[in-house]
Amino acid sequence: MVLSSFSLVGKTALVTGASSGLGRHFAGVLAAAGAKVVLAARRLDRLEAAAVEIRAAGGVAHAVEMDVTQSSSVIGAFDAAERAAGPVGVLVNNAGVPSSSWFTRMPEAEWRAVLDVNLDGVFRVGQEAARRMQAAKAGGSIINIASILGLSVLKTLAPYATSKAAVIQLTKAMALELARDGIRVNAIAPGYVSTELNAAFLQSEAGSKILAKVPSGRAGALHELDGPLLLLASDAGAYMTGSVIVVDGGSLLALG
Repeated sequence: MVLSSFSLVGKTALVTGASSGLGRHFAGVLAAAGAKVVLAARRLDRLEAAAVEIRAAGGVAHAVEMDVTQSSSVIGAFDAAERAAGPVGVLVNNAGVPSSSWFTRMPEAEWRAVLDVNLDGVFRVGQEAARRMQAAKAGGSIINIASILGLSVLKTLAPYATSKAAVIQLTKAMALELARDGIRVNAIAPGYVSTELNAAFLQSEAGSKILAKVPSGRAGALHELDGPLLLLASDAGAYMTGSVIVVDGGSLLALG
């Protein structure tokens, strides 16, 4: 009975930024839990490859092109998702881009580009999902992917940290307004998690210095985000909304 509450059978889940990294992994986890998964990102070829892998493992997966910086693309992607898999009941708002510039040397274009994806993209996709969930009158779960840098800061990451802090506040605002519709909105704030995008850096001398400051002494593995993801996506987390789950090996404790 306990394990059955984590099942996503009968639900449709859409994951943004699903062409690589965390998003691609999240899509596979949700499919393994029984959801019909829609992978969304700009690189349709990579999405199709990921969908093929999920189907080969016995899951149900579809790929739709989505640019989170364009409202028309977001709407079109949701239309395509509904045609392929039915109304979206679980959204994982994962699309994001990094940054690395000293504040006084940062071009305004870099600032705007990071916030356009990391914050405005979460707004656009979250708003479209919420509107459709309201219309369907079936509730739903929205999971925004934040970061421990939304709760603390490091040098050269001003736009990234700002965007993730704003995502956390947006998560709480959405949760407060949407609770009456049975729509839960929560966030996951990962620390240093090894993916195909950052594995080489984390193994470098600079990366090793960063990981040495993590109380757990290592980077997290992708599968260590599975539990929080499934808790928030499923009925196991039915009484959770406005929550931020930190998964960081104690990094925030060291950052202060």
